[in-house]
Amino acid sequence: MSISLKYITKLSANADTLMLTAEKDNQQSLPLSAEELKGLDEALKLKLKWVGFNEAGKKNWVIKVDAAKTTEAALENYRRAGAQACKELNKAKVAKVQLYCNNTETELNLAFLEGFILADYQFLKYFSDNNDRKNSLQSLSVLSTQFNKKACEELLHVTDAVMTARTLVNEPLSYLTAVQLSQDIAKLAKEAGFKFHYFDKKKIESLKMGGLLAVNRGSQLPPTFNILEWKPAKPLNKKPIVLVGKGVVYDTGGLSLKPTANSMDQMKSDMAGAAAVTGAFCALAKNKLNLHVIGLIPATDNRPGEDAYTPGDVVPMHNGMNVEVLNTDAEGRMILGDALSYAQQFNPELVIDLATLTGAAVAAIGPEGIVMMGTAAEKTKQRLKDSGNAVYERLVEFPMWDEYAAHIKSDIADIKNVGGPYAGAITAGKFLECFTKYDWIHLDIAGPSYIKADDHYRSKNGTGVGVRLLYHFLANYSA
Repeated sequence: MSISLKYITKLSANADTLMLTAEKDNQQSLPLSAEELKGLDEALKLKLKWVGFNEAGKKNWVIKVDAAKTTEAALENYRRAGAQACKELNKAKVAKVQLYCNNTETELNLAFLEGFILADYQFLKYFSDNNDRKNSLQSLSVLSTQFNKKACEELLHVTDAVMTARTLVNEPLSYLTAVQLSQDIAKLAKEAGFKFHYFDKKKIESLKMGGLLAVNRGSQLPPTFNILEWKPAKPLNKKPIVLVGKGVVYDTGGLSLKPTANSMDQMKSDMAGAAAVTGAFCALAKNKLNLHVIGLIPATDNRPGEDAYTPGDVVPMHNGMNVEVLNTDAEGRMILGDALSYAQQFNPELVIDLATLTGAAVAAIGPEGIVMMGTAAEKTKQRLKDSGNAVYERLVEFPMWDEYAAHIKSDIADIKNVGGPYAGAITAGKFLECFTKYDWIHLDIAGPSYIKADDHYRSKNGTGVGVRLLYHFLANYSA
């Protein structure tokens, strides 16, 4: 985290101060002079949301949060206000600021802090003048009477995990190969305190993970299969929850080369599912959630090399099924099939996979949401939807009717890796279902995982989507 958080018992009379208020709050209670309060009243009548005042030797800023009809919308408005405040202060080259919240609603204030911190994220590694580009903000002081330190520390671990996931997604293949991804996760595991090991190509071959090996055939770089585990002494769940993340570190489409203009430009982000799982483990380990959780990340790049798998090939998978390959760009489901099959040995209570799986999901609901489907109990799916609403990584459930299975029926093998022209996101889910024998939820994060412009506290490029969703779900699951 680039901004350090400090706790104070009272406001300093000489420090720059950021004040948070909402329409329902009494603005007259803000620590402003009579003249400033008059100016604020006039500004709010003009519908201004960001107002600044200069005093002798210090500055005051007031940000007003929009009203909302629901709790979820209110939390999001506070996050967005936090993001706006962070950007305004960085624009003004402010280094240190103290925060005063004009309310006693801790959850809303934490949401403001969440948006503030996430908006400060930068990925500057490859700029030669990165020191000149760094944001000015260095520290934020909050009143200990307005913020619970334990809740803040939990939030900081989560936001730090989101930024970890963003950085993994933003790294190019020239750095983040499958092997490097494993090495980076190993380092993060040591820092956060979760267990980690990975399988090399030889071990993957011995396990007969045909989907992962097939996708990797066109590359000169080896694949890896990564296993993360967080297990406290006395976890609440007797059977583990398993998180599976798609780890295609770069996707050309293979021999079915991506045909759309510029469609390969952001394909370093095709491992956003792996990043989300990694980030979630960082958060749950640092916050010591009392749950047994296992993570599985199959990783490779997908290239049209001389030995690349081809349309028409039949690939034997880890679970013994044979898959007819009709499109090598439908590679994510091939490596996830092996991982979902491998998950069976843990006798899981629940498996959730995250993947940038289909353009069809993006076409259906855009970058505003995540496509969800699966076989888990309705109560479990509703809990995940509730978490999605709470963190504003919202889920739209697609059906998995039996009739969709006909779309992936093959003439020469058990199944084929693509359906027809319709219901592409669903037929991808039906493919994955073939490798599950447990309660399972699939999340297609193709839309919100990588964006072309800042969206409030969601940064341009890698967003780290899925980390906050998984953490909220797991934290409430354990509760």
